[in-house]
Amino acid sequence: MTKKISYYTKEGLEKLTNELTTLKSKGRSDIAKQIAEARDKGDLSENAEYDAAKDAQGHLEAKIAHMENALSNARLLDETKIDTSSVSILSKVTITNKKNGSSMTYMLVSEEEADLKAGKISTQSPIGKGLLGKQKGDLVKIKTPAGEMEFEIISIEA
Repeated sequence: MTKKISYYTKEGLEKLTNELTTLKSKGRSDIAKQIAEARDKGDLSENAEYDAAKDAQGHLEAKIAHMENALSNARLLDETKIDTSSVSILSKVTITNKKNGSSMTYMLVSEEEADLKAGKISTQSPIGKGLLGKQKGDLVKIKTPAGEMEFEIISIEA
């Protein structure tokens, strides 16, 4: 199995590390309490609360394992060394939709850090893939779930 390297901003890597620490400490502790409380209620063979708590424990451990794997393959990107001559990961790109004239600014990030509300889109998304490697002034046609769209790259910043 090949390891999938993911690139993170300092903020994104800290968030991942903090969430993993919380799951390992508080998350495991809470599940252990739920299992103990359910166990105290008697016969385990017909105890739905016990079964639910054990299922939750399994889901928590799977999430912890997934996050540990992501962290072991995480690489921190130096935001000061971003080349702004073309669009790359961590670029802040301002684009204009040629059809309706609306402009938007996105930061291209790894899939794990993507957050549309914060203006962060994944390099694996249709728009992210379409913008990678392009330069200021380029017209880009991108196939999206809503159909083909045309954008002009207005600016690229670090």
